Amino acid sequence: MEKIIAPSILAADFSNLQSVCQMLNRSRAEWVHIDVMDGVFVPNISFGFPVLEAIKRHCVKTLDVHLMIRNPEKYIQRFRDAGADIITFHLETVDNPQNTIDLIRKSGAKVGVTINPNVPVAALTPVVKQVDMALLMSVFAGFGGQKFIPETFERVKELQQIGSLQDAKFLIEIDGGICLDNAHALFDAGANILVAGNCIFHSSDPTKTIDQLLNCKE
Repeated sequence: MEKIIAPSILAADFSNLQSVCQMLNRSRAEWVHIDVMDGVFVPNISFGFPVLEAIKRHCVKTLDVHLMIRNPEKYIQRFRDAGADIITFHLETVDNPQNTIDLIRKSGAKVGVTINPNVPVAALTPVVKQVDMALLMSVFAGFGGQKFIPETFERVKELQQIGSLQDAKFLIEIDGGICLDNAHALFDAGANILVAGNCIFHSSDPTKTIDQLLNCKE
């Protein structure tokens, strides 16, 4: 089973972004997770195209862009042009998911879709065959440092079952409260990608922590 760690750069030290990217380039992290917040769908505001372009210049890893914004369809091509390899939108923010999926696919990026913890996993049923990745938020979108919601384990299994019934081929990503205490169990439950922010960037040795997240045991 594919296992990927995607450090969430929102938790990094932005006073030296180039150094952060160089550290990630040396690490076993395959993806870099980039949270884009608009202050409308979520109460916080993060960063947009210039920061993404700067990360792209210095980072050789896959850029996994998570749009926590209203009207994501207006910005798909611009995020792709700025360097996004994967573009993930919230199902709650669109009236026509297929239209947004088609726009992302047309841009040349891979397609991700996500839901908050209060949205039933079954809401993803109509789109799982159309996407490359489904992201289950294990905290509510918009704030770093929240505690992991334990019900996520069952939601991962439910999403797997939905995919199996449709013979859908997509990766499962988990975002929020990921740490050494739950990473192994999430991989074991069927997750493929774990997004980790504070756990990595607040550690004394981020590259070692990435290794530990990939290899940790219960």
